[in-house]
Amino acid sequence: MLIRTWNVFHGNTNPPQRRAYLREAVELAVGDDPDVLCLQELPAWSLSRLAGWTGYAVAQALAAPPTLGPLPSTAELGRVLTSVNCGVLRSALSGQGNAILVSPRLQLQERHLCVLNPRRFRRAQAKSIGVGPLARLAWANERRVCQVVRLWDGTRTLLVANLHATSYPPDERLADAELLRAFAYVDGLADPGEPVAVAGDFNVTFERSRTLLDLTGEEGGFSQPGPGIDQILVRNLEITAGPTRWPPERRERHGALLSDHVPVEVVVE
Repeated sequence: MLIRTWNVFHGNTNPPQRRAYLREAVELAVGDDPDVLCLQELPAWSLSRLAGWTGYAVAQALAAPPTLGPLPSTAELGRVLTSVNCGVLRSALSGQGNAILVSPRLQLQERHLCVLNPRRFRRAQAKSIGVGPLARLAWANERRVCQVVRLWDGTRTLLVANLHATSYPPDERLADAELLRAFAYVDGLADPGEPVAVAGDFNVTFERSRTLLDLTGEEGGFSQPGPGIDQILVRNLEITAGPTRWPPERRERHGALLSDHVPVEVVVE
């Protein structure tokens, strides 16, 4: 089973251009027929179009709704306004979400959602680890979620989680606290011995994460992470290949690279 994760950067390129290539990026990501594809940084307007673009079953999760400053907006208006210059506006007007795409070979049985940074959690964690006022404001700036699906492959079930943690480089403990919350949530959903895969943009590296150190230890039971912040960790599954990061040329299009993140994948059985 091939599981892939990619933060698609709203379809923008690296370096950014006026135009975005979101559909092209998504179609590239399913071009070799992965079993599961986890996507992050999708504009709100795209969530309802993923199934039509790919032929996959889609579990979508809107994290941040589209807005016009402090006012609510619509996904379509966000799309139109952002198209003026996608490289500059990005998610400022279009909102943002995640999605898990599931091959027709698998059956999508259940969907679950956990908000990673609700107010009560932020307040408790800020006191516990000593988060300063600027970090608290940054933490409240955008809603972050972890979505979980239960899949059936014909012989067994599999839990797959997809998350995009808060990005605040001055204090990566925010992302690390969200990781712990996400993994605890997934663990609560998992049946004893059930295979689990947790993928996404963790926004903290293994070297700087106490959560990942604990989870990949003997008691945590998860596989070892690769380099960078984009990860796929599995438990009760044997990794036969990976984690593998795409070479740059595989996502090179239009004189640039699709997204500022690299797709990461593992093959498990």
